[in-house]
Amino acid sequence: MASPASMAGRRVLSAASHAGHEGGSARTWKILSFVLALPGVAVCIANAYMKMQQHSHEPPEFVAYSHLRIRTKKWPWGDGNHSLFHNPHENALPEGYEGPHH
Repeated sequence: MASPASMAGRRVLSAASHAGHEGGSARTWKILSFVLALPGVAVCIANAYMKMQQHSHEPPEFVAYSHLRIRTKKWPWGDGNHSLFHNPHENALPEGYEGPHH
């Protein structure tokens, strides 16, 4: 059997756990948002910025693999060789990259 002191302690802890559900939860989430979420977003932005600064803006050397950039028929737009979302700085054509890159 439990001692009266341990029973009183359980009642206090039990009452405290139920008291936080009425009014303090919105305040708790607001504090957590400012203390954890906003600094977390700031750290992610700083990390992305630093990685962008380290990134080489030159495309990799073009290797004409036979299984990539296969054109069995022309695209129905433009000159027929560029995909709909073609980016000349990132996407190579079957012959290689287009023009000089910066």
